[in-house]
Amino acid sequence: MSPKKTITESIIGDNNSPPPPISFREAFYYWLKLGFISFGGPAGQISIMHQELVERRRWISEHRFLHALNYCMVLPGPEAQQLATYIGWMMHGLKGGITAGVLFVLPSLFILVALTWIYLVYGDALIVAGILYGIKPAVTAIVVFAAYRIGSRALKNSVLWIMAAAAFTAIFAFEVPYPYIVLTAGIVGYFGGHFAPEKFQTGGHHGEGKKGYGPAVIDDHAPPPDHTRFEWPRVITYGVVGLLIWSGAMAMLWALFGWEGYTQIGWFFTKAALVTFGGAYAVLPYVYQGGVEHYQWLTATQMIDGLALGETTPGPLIMIVAFVGFVGGWTKALFGPESLALAGIVGACVATFFTFLPSFLFILFGGPAVESTRRDIKFTAPLTGITAAVVGVVLNLAVFFAYHVLWPQGLAQPYRLSNLFIGVEWFSALIGISAFVALFRYQVGIILVIGACGVVGLLATLARTFVV
Repeated sequence: MSPKKTITESIIGDNNSPPPPISFREAFYYWLKLGFISFGGPAGQISIMHQELVERRRWISEHRFLHALNYCMVLPGPEAQQLATYIGWMMHGLKGGITAGVLFVLPSLFILVALTWIYLVYGDALIVAGILYGIKPAVTAIVVFAAYRIGSRALKNSVLWIMAAAAFTAIFAFEVPYPYIVLTAGIVGYFGGHFAPEKFQTGGHHGEGKKGYGPAVIDDHAPPPDHTRFEWPRVITYGVVGLLIWSGAMAMLWALFGWEGYTQIGWFFTKAALVTFGGAYAVLPYVYQGGVEHYQWLTATQMIDGLALGETTPGPLIMIVAFVGFVGGWTKALFGPESLALAGIVGACVATFFTFLPSFLFILFGGPAVESTRRDIKFTAPLTGITAAVVGVVLNLAVFFAYHVLWPQGLAQPYRLSNLFIGVEWFSALIGISAFVALFRYQVGIILVIGACGVVGLLATLARTFVV
């Protein structure tokens, strides 16, 4: 007599037979749940999906999961959201991919809109200011740690180290726009893959899975569903429809608001979506250049505060674009001074729509051709070059944040070494160092680090206010 099945086995089957087919309703509820619990940045979100979809539910095999992830890593945009879109598309076609991708983002949009409104209305309140005082140095430490993580994975030889250093110098010393750095790095990687392929070879991300979890619904050797087969008419249709959606949305904004305001937001974040190689930390300098310096939608301090809020909400970190769009609509009072909240909400929605539309098109347009690009260095070498440059760009972002957090009043003039320690926020520096040690040495989760630093910042602010 066979042993009694566990609850999990009765739902998804034992380890010797694949689980039953997944209904669209079951998948819908999973993607909705994922949208609310996807904390921890791309690594945390991918780990959540792997544990749930590969290990527990066995909706997709380890090999197919990693192959899809490798493709998403090649694309610009948030790889975790694209991976969810890819798996949803594999399971239920067009509606499955759109559902998975939208639900991955939607909860984060609602939460971030609410937090941004609170920030703009009550940001000067003692409690909010105190919490942000502790979170800002923690965010700086997180960005430094992100540069370390990307660099330790990407910089495998001296050529890639030189590319990272060159990218840092270009953006820090010469203020070269981020898209030009990405384009140059991709070109160098392309030619490097031809003339020095050993310098630009890269392995699979997150390792190659060796542990078996039993047969999956989408197994290693399962025949591809009809909707995943490469067919030129289908690919062309997706491309044309996507272009019509984008151009139609831009034309509507132009007709309603002209070139200023929301149309600029849509155009800017379309460009941002196409250069987000290497994750959200890599594109933040570009968003800063456009949102703070060029269009002046928000200040440098607000940009740091926005990243702090983005780190505390579920969903991809690139959702900071919703914060930028909200503050931009609010600051420019695009619906007049009596409707600031409405202007902010529309700005957040416009920024989010134009940022994520390309991600859906990349999956639906390129997904059927993924198998033909497997381990082909012509496709992976440019990514390797771009990822190396991203390390330098992220390090520049860390320097930018550290400057504004540690020297809130700016460096003392004249600029010389002896004046470097004048006006330093030493307590903020201590919080930042402690946060980095917690992340690097003790591998504490990002949410816990931010929460602890926020509490410390609040207590310090209250102590200075009521004691002094």
